[in-house]
Amino acid sequence: MNHRVPPAVVRGQVTMPVRQPGGQVLAARVVTFEGLADGREHLVVTFGDPPQVPLVRVHSECLTGDVLGSERCDCGPQLAESVARLGREGGHLLYLRQEGRGIGLYNKLDAYLLQDGGLDTFEANLALGFGPDDRDYTVAAQMLRAIGVEEVELLTNNPDKRAQLEAAGIGVTRTVPTRTHLTAANGRYLEAKRRRAVEQAWLDSVGR
Repeated sequence: MNHRVPPAVVRGQVTMPVRQPGGQVLAARVVTFEGLADGREHLVVTFGDPPQVPLVRVHSECLTGDVLGSERCDCGPQLAESVARLGREGGHLLYLRQEGRGIGLYNKLDAYLLQDGGLDTFEANLALGFGPDDRDYTVAAQMLRAIGVEEVELLTNNPDKRAQLEAAGIGVTRTVPTRTHLTAANGRYLEAKRRRAVEQAWLDSVGR
């Protein structure tokens, strides 16, 4: 991760009412940016009046799960859980355009075909010539600093998100886990993510 990227700046802000599954409408503020390291259109969605050390969810875009409701992953339920929690407690959702752990939508669908042939989600990415997880959270650190946040409580089960944010100088006071959203269709996927998280935590502990 490049720690010396220029700071991003807020491009604009707009209010947006967000309807929850139960019918409740949350008031949200959507923030756009200029100067992000990868040039993509990432967003911060702020709910309520976040405290000085806010709850933050860094969520990578998943069109199949977030929009279409695919049960091959747990992305859609994690997003819904995060928005509901942020709506209750106040905080920031960082919505990053990093489909397929950074490999893009079409490549992710190609990876699905390989998973149908027996590979797990990380092995499939490797078979396509990508890393197991190609996401870089430099932009997340840029976005947080642009809105005046230097320290967070991080809503995640992924130790790499914490490690990358801390390496970029964002303080993480604690990690708040999300629930396990297990279905008949995503069991192998969740088990692969669990193994990957354990391996990542071990690598971080020995300073890789």
